Amino acid sequence: MTKTAAVIGGGPAGLMAAEMLAKAGVSVTVYDAKPSLGRKFLMAGKSGLNITKDEGLEALLEAYGAHSEEMRPMVSMFDSSKVKGWVRSLDQPIFIGSSRRVFPEAMKASPLLRAWFARLDELGVTRLARWKFKDFNGGGLEFDTPDGPQTVQTDVTVLALGGASWAKLGSDGAWAKLLADRDIPVVPFGAVNVGLRVNWSEHMAKHFGTPIKTVAWTVNGETSRGEAVVSTRGIEGGGVYSLSEAVGAGADLTMDLLPDVKLEDVAHRLFKPRGKTSLSNHLRKALRMSPVKIALLQELGRPLPEEAGKLAQLIKALPVPVAGLNPMDEAISTSGGVAWESLDESLMIRDLPGVFCAGEMLDWAAPTGGYLLNGCLATGRWAGISAIRFLGVTEAEK
Repeated sequence: MTKTAAVIGGGPAGLMAAEMLAKAGVSVTVYDAKPSLGRKFLMAGKSGLNITKDEGLEALLEAYGAHSEEMRPMVSMFDSSKVKGWVRSLDQPIFIGSSRRVFPEAMKASPLLRAWFARLDELGVTRLARWKFKDFNGGGLEFDTPDGPQTVQTDVTVLALGGASWAKLGSDGAWAKLLADRDIPVVPFGAVNVGLRVNWSEHMAKHFGTPIKTVAWTVNGETSRGEAVVSTRGIEGGGVYSLSEAVGAGADLTMDLLPDVKLEDVAHRLFKPRGKTSLSNHLRKALRMSPVKIALLQELGRPLPEEAGKLAQLIKALPVPVAGLNPMDEAISTSGGVAWESLDESLMIRDLPGVFCAGEMLDWAAPTGGYLLNGCLATGRWAGISAIRFLGVTEAEK
């Protein structure tokens, strides 16, 4: 008799679990609360779908910080090379950027998602939208559906319900209370990869929306060289997202406006007489600083020191007075989730036999740069294969 599986959540982790299960001959249904599946996946690909990072296993694992060892089995089985091969298997060519970030040539997520849906259709996977998971009901799963409440019986379940950001796309974290009510430990959510709030003066208004290029951001000795953008509320972009968790915890942030120029060289250029030239023009001519960098220096560094050496030090380590983080719902991802001690090595909830977890609902976090999607795909694959083994199906992919 054919075994059945319910995958709850139609993001990358859930779809990968469904693919693994269906390849093993399990009858799979994917349930999603939204009108269509993969909504956050599509949003992530709007500016380029960064699917993984082209680097070795240990470098990949380092990105998962405090939970790198928990993530090791999953990422080892589905590392960067495996992710690239999987993308190519969907007839989606890839390219590797200068920062070793890996993208589909189409850049957007939609072509990859369409090809993925086509594969799942061929494997016989059923996809049901507008089915919102409500609770475990005895041996079944309770849903709110367009046709009213429904209870589904299944042999195995994979939960891939996401974190607690971008609720309008499906990741509202509401499932946390459901598990906590069953005394299953859940770590409180926190914003990760989120914009920083800075209380700008009116003088910065003309720079809103302007990218800050060729800068370095440092928190607790950790440096990021990514770009960012001046926003109405502060600073947004990959350059600061990877540091947002530490900043949110109270760490100080500094900005190096000229990371490719040594401190002594900056001081030497500033030491040259400027005569009647304004300081702004002197900075522009002597250091080739862009208007937005000059504006940031004047906004955050006043009163600017007259002495060249002290001004050079400020340019190389400009303090950024962060007033907080943007709301968690606007974060690209969140920390917290199902506590690792709640799970066995197969990602099955110890107190709910046959129920596995995957993706961002697990308690891990990673910076942008391909690590997030790699982690979601790897944990989804692991949960799917673990569910196959739980069912005793022998066709599990090795």
